[in-house]
Amino acid sequence: MALHMLKLCVGAESIRDLEDWIEMRLAESRRLRQPAEQLHTTRMAPKRLEELLDGGSLFWVIKGQVAARQTLLAIRPFTDREGVSRCHLVLEPKVIPVLPRPCRPFQGWRYLKAEEAPQDLGAGLGEVADMPEELRRELRELGLL
Repeated sequence: MALHMLKLCVGAESIRDLEDWIEMRLAESRRLRQPAEQLHTTRMAPKRLEELLDGGSLFWVIKGQVAARQTLLAIRPFTDREGVSRCHLVLEPKVIPVLPRPCRPFQGWRYLKAEEAPQDLGAGLGEVADMPEELRRELRELGLL
């Protein structure tokens, strides 16, 4: 069964912000004739690689709520120029909105079991998937979603 990761999306105000940032980084890579893959760098490398790469995703916490996910394609540990161990998470550039769920701040990342992961918005949620992100966020905060 897949295992997921949970991480704060620092600086993003919305899923659209995240998508814009991804597109900007991919366009810059293409302009520089570098491989156009989306990488996210973390300080610590996850230990449960096989489980994460067996259909796992990186779930993003935006403004205090789990809001979206991206499929994990690869995990590449490396050592930076200063000799510090780091890790590149290679992500599918497509951002998939999920049913919002509150999440308190934390440092780094956390594992997220498949059965605890929020449902994708397009997965039979009808009108909820068509709502603007801010409205979904407010309804979730009010306990109506």
